[in-house]
Amino acid sequence: MDRNTISIDNDINLDNFQTQVDDVLIRHRSILDIITKLDEYTSRINRAVIKSATYCGCIEVHATKQDYNKESLEEIKNNMENHIKGKLCPSCKDILLEEIGAYLFYLSALANTLDIKVSDAILNEYKNIKTLGIFSLK
Repeated sequence: MDRNTISIDNDINLDNFQTQVDDVLIRHRSILDIITKLDEYTSRINRAVIKSATYCGCIEVHATKQDYNKESLEEIKNNMENHIKGKLCPSCKDILLEEIGAYLFYLSALANTLDIKVSDAILNEYKNIKTLGIFSLK
């Protein structure tokens, strides 16, 4: 699998996105700025999910203890709960798309600063989870 197979649609792939980020990033080029922006957008994503439950109400969180007392990893995997009831409404989904997009922007900026290709990181992780499968235990 080469880098070009990871594409968002027919016109853009991850490498193109990462190049575009490098072209437009001006104010927050310092690694210190980038790291704090990543932290900020992690918080904004968390806040948007929480507001979907507490303000909008389109989703509900019903957290309970996970059941790890199964015979196999496959059974454990199939019985794990995400604790979400309902679906994001269009408004909440739009907000999360925006926040996740900004996070990906700054993740790409961090990768650029450290001379890492995001597509290489994704391919590396893909190979690991493909090889280990359910035994990657993530």
